[in-house]
Amino acid sequence: MLTDRPAGPPSRRTALEDEVLGRLRDLCDVGGLPDLAATIDDLVGFIRDDIAAMEEGLATLSTGNSLVGEAGASLVHLGGKRLRPLCVVLASRVGYAPASAVRDIAVAAELVHNATLLHDDVIDHADRRRGRPTARVELGNAASIFAGDYLLIEALHRVQRAAVPGVMEGLLETIAEMIRAESLQLENRGSLDASEDLYFQVARGKSAALFSWALGAGALSGGASPELCRALRAYGDSIGVAFQLIDDLLDLVGHHSNTGKTLFSDLSEGKITYPLIVVLDREPALVDTIRAIAAEAAPSWGGDGLALPGSNGDGSGNGHPSGANGAGRERERVLEAMVRHNVEATCRDLAASYIDEGIEALAEVPDGPARRALTVVARASVLRER
Repeated sequence: MLTDRPAGPPSRRTALEDEVLGRLRDLCDVGGLPDLAATIDDLVGFIRDDIAAMEEGLATLSTGNSLVGEAGASLVHLGGKRLRPLCVVLASRVGYAPASAVRDIAVAAELVHNATLLHDDVIDHADRRRGRPTARVELGNAASIFAGDYLLIEALHRVQRAAVPGVMEGLLETIAEMIRAESLQLENRGSLDASEDLYFQVARGKSAALFSWALGAGALSGGASPELCRALRAYGDSIGVAFQLIDDLLDLVGHHSNTGKTLFSDLSEGKITYPLIVVLDREPALVDTIRAIAAEAAPSWGGDGLALPGSNGDGSGNGHPSGANGAGRERERVLEAMVRHNVEATCRDLAASYIDEGIEALAEVPDGPARRALTVVARASVLRER
């Protein structure tokens, strides 16, 4: 049993427990992993109090009675997977962390994540997030940008209040790494000529960096040794890459009711992701089809000259049909090719290999409830459909 403190009363059950851990449990059941599903049931009692404190911290996020504050808090209160704060909590339980420090760092991890979403939605001209119109659609680009900045400042305040040596420095470097990755992606936006190396550079900077910081910060709050902190950060890096791989796959093959986003949004935003890199490698003749999908959306973000290997570089789409019907048929061609070439299996297998690497990194962590819980989270996350 994953227990080392009395579980809180049923009334303390939180949205995270019901939505995230419940979803992980379901994924384990569907994926034929009943032992992991049973472990998740025990996990609920193990971290209930820490999760409840984190959710209370998010629920009481101040809006400052401002439009910007309301926009930031609104996205946070829509929920989400909450996996980054979950990582903070689990890593903290490798040692013995003060509850207040864990709460503040876990809240900070979620606020940074939501800040990046608010900024990304402006950069990508995204219309929907978590099944609802984005802040930029409802309130405008400026409000969405400032709301993201507001959440970042709130996150820094909470890390400062936690006062755990090394955590603030790590967060500042993580934010800098995320900005570098965003810049790299922006520089290559619209070219649609991304290599695997470029893709994984961006994935590590945009996604894995925050997971890695969350694990390291949680470990530091619990007084873990430098060796354990390194091991947990390596775990976070691996599951962060796996998480991004599945995210990019679901952008193409997911269901809107699950993802809450429009499918093919990455390609429409001028970004070519790993699933598209794979399908192009296996069927190069799709180059014009993929160019046409991207070119159709290019005017919305100012893109031009959309070039793929062998293109004429003028973004013309080589006469492919435009409009809703034409775009729909282009997407169907890509999806059919993905099925022909087993692209989904390829992506999930690669994500699973990163998960294996992350779990191997946990060998440095003493066996116990926290290590077993981190293994469960890793294994289940690669099965997700949202």
